[in-house]
Amino acid sequence: MEFKTDYRTEQYILETAWKDLSEEAKEHVLMCGVDLMTALILGSYGRQFEAGEKLAQSMGLDGDIPVVGSPNRYNLLGAAIAMGHASNSFDIDDGFKAICGHPGTSFVAGTLAAALKQDATWQDYLTALAVCYEISIRWALAMQAHYGYLHSTGAYGAFGTAAGIGRLLGLDRQALNTALSIADFHAPMTPVMRAVEYPSMNKDGVPFGALVGTMAVLETLSGSSGKTHLLEMPEYREYLDSLGSTFYVTQLYFKPYTCCRWAHQPIKAIQDLMREYGFTGSDVDHAAVHTFDSAARLSKIVPHETDEAQYNIAFPVASALVFGDVGFAQVRQEALDNPAVLDMMKRLEFTVDPELDRQFPEKRLAWVEIALKDGRVLKSRIYEAAGEPDDPALNLGWILDKFRRITAPMLDPGAQDELLDLMTNCPDTPVREVVRRVNGLLKTAL
Repeated sequence: MEFKTDYRTEQYILETAWKDLSEEAKEHVLMCGVDLMTALILGSYGRQFEAGEKLAQSMGLDGDIPVVGSPNRYNLLGAAIAMGHASNSFDIDDGFKAICGHPGTSFVAGTLAAALKQDATWQDYLTALAVCYEISIRWALAMQAHYGYLHSTGAYGAFGTAAGIGRLLGLDRQALNTALSIADFHAPMTPVMRAVEYPSMNKDGVPFGALVGTMAVLETLSGSSGKTHLLEMPEYREYLDSLGSTFYVTQLYFKPYTCCRWAHQPIKAIQDLMREYGFTGSDVDHAAVHTFDSAARLSKIVPHETDEAQYNIAFPVASALVFGDVGFAQVRQEALDNPAVLDMMKRLEFTVDPELDRQFPEKRLAWVEIALKDGRVLKSRIYEAAGEPDDPALNLGWILDKFRRITAPMLDPGAQDELLDLMTNCPDTPVREVVRRVNGLLKTAL
C-alpha cells in the first residue's frame, strides 16, 4: 500500500472557519446542531445511557465536564463515553445514504465533550461539527471502497471523533495526523447487517467509535505514535479534492421516527392512509409491507429491550398502525409489552419487491397494503421516507418541528422554545450554558 502524508486532511480540519461554509451548508449544520441535541436528550432517558454513565464512573473518569441529561460530570474520556451511549440510543439521528449509517451521532459525543472542556461557543462547536461531517463521510466512503465490506457508524465515528476533538483541543497538524492514524487503525469493525438481524445495544457501534476516537487523541497527547490513514492513499485522494466546494452535510437525511430508517417508508404510508380513510388500528384485519431486501431482513421478533424495537420492522409498523406514530413513547422500555402492538405484529407480512430492491441503496422505497375488517383493501403509493435530502419540506423549520414533537415528553413547550432560540439565534453562547439550560429544563421523571 502507498500513502502520501501531505496534511490536506489535517489542514482542512484545523483551518476551516464558519465563513468558509456555503450558506446552504451553514443552514444544514444549524439543523444538525438541533437534531443531535434531540438525539442526546432522548438518549439520556434510556438504559444505554445508564450503562454508559455506570461505565464511566466505574473507570474513575470523574471531572468537570457536564453531559446532556445528567447531573454528573466527567473528564473528556468519561463525557465521550457517557454521551456516546446516548446519541444513537433511540435511532433518531441523521444519516447519509452512501455509507448506510449515521455520521452525526458517530462523533457528537467526543466533539461536544471537547467543546465543553474548552468552553467553546455554540458557533465554535457547530463549525467543528461541520468539519467532522465532511471528513468522516469522506473517510467512510474510502473505507467501504478499501475493505469492500459494509462497516457501520462506529467505524467512521472513530475517525470523525478524533477530527473534532483534535480541532477543538488545538492539536497541530502533525499531532492531528497521528491521532487520525491511530483512530483509522483501531476503528471498530461494526458489522451492521448482523445487528440488523440480531438487534441489541451493539447496533451501530457508536459508543466504541466515540471511545476509540477520543482515545486516539489522548494516546497522541501521551506520546503514542501512528502513521498513515486511508485518506492519504492515492486512490482516495479524489475525496479530498472536493473539500470546501462540495458539502456532504447538505446531503444528509433526517429521521422523523425512533427506529431504523428502513422502516420509515411504511410508517409514513400508514399515517397518510389513516388520515385519508379515517381508520384506526382496531379496524385493521391484516397488512402487507412491500419493500427492499435489507428492510425485509430487519428483525421481526417481539422486543424485550428498546434496541430490539428500533432495529425491527414489525414492531414500528405495528406501532404506527396502533398509535399513528413512532416516537419515544412507542419504543421506550415500558411500552414494549403493549398488547395491541404485539397482536398487530402477528397480522403483518413483509415481502421483497424486486423493483424497489433494485433501487437500493440510492433509494429506500416501500408501499403498503392494508386489509380492513369491513372488507376494504387500501393500497398506498410507493413511498420514500420523509426528511430525504431532496425532500422539499426539509429545512430548519422541519427540524424545529421534529424537536418539539420528539422531545414533548421531556420538555414543556416554553422550555422547547427557549432552547430552540438559544441553539438557532445565539451563536456566541458558550456550549456549557446551552447544556446547563438543557439540563435545567428537562423533566427528571417521565
